[in-house]
Amino acid sequence: MGVGHAAHATRALDYPGSVFSRNKSDATPSSPDSTDPVDAAAEIEQAGAPAGKGRPTPKRSVSEAANKRPLVPNDRKAASKAAREKAREQRNLEYKAMQTGDERHLPPRDKGPLKRYVRDYVDARWNLGEFFLPVAFVFIVLNFFVMNNVTLAGLVLMLLYAVVLVTIADAFLLWRGLRKRLRAKFGEVPKGTMMYAVMRAFQIRRSRLPKPSSKKHGVWPE
Repeated sequence: MGVGHAAHATRALDYPGSVFSRNKSDATPSSPDSTDPVDAAAEIEQAGAPAGKGRPTPKRSVSEAANKRPLVPNDRKAASKAAREKAREQRNLEYKAMQTGDERHLPPRDKGPLKRYVRDYVDARWNLGEFFLPVAFVFIVLNFFVMNNVTLAGLVLMLLYAVVLVTIADAFLLWRGLRKRLRAKFGEVPKGTMMYAVMRAFQIRRSRLPKPSSKKHGVWPE
């Protein structure tokens, strides 16, 4: 019994730090990480390399902070200014293309051989729609002078309705002839082509955009 206690004491003396140093290290609380997770996440983004071989796996707090970082450029004012400049340049290119007929920079609604054929067909035809706005303005002004006379005011209004009906009938004839040509040349007529043609027919010829390829009526597309 005494020999056993003596041997145990001898081993404790031979390794004095084995027990006490282990207890001390176990008792000492781990120091908190002084690194800000957001800053660490920013460093990971700047490095541009994912966690893997040759790189330690980031802590959970760092990963969560990286996921919460906004996906926007640091200088929002500069990015917004650059976007506005790009949009303005695109608008200038499109407007110039509508003046010159440059197919490369036309807006999407005006691009393509089918749309060009529609424009040329409408521009070659004498359309009542291109005179509708001036005629309607004359009737409106005339109505102010005869508004005290019920009979004349009613007559002016009936004439205006007649002009509207005749103009609509002419637009129908325009589309019927154009649709027949489009089917013969392109096979399929996309949706919205009728509205595209009619809206152009109701514009004054000089104000149409893209500009007519010919200055005079009667130049039909092939």
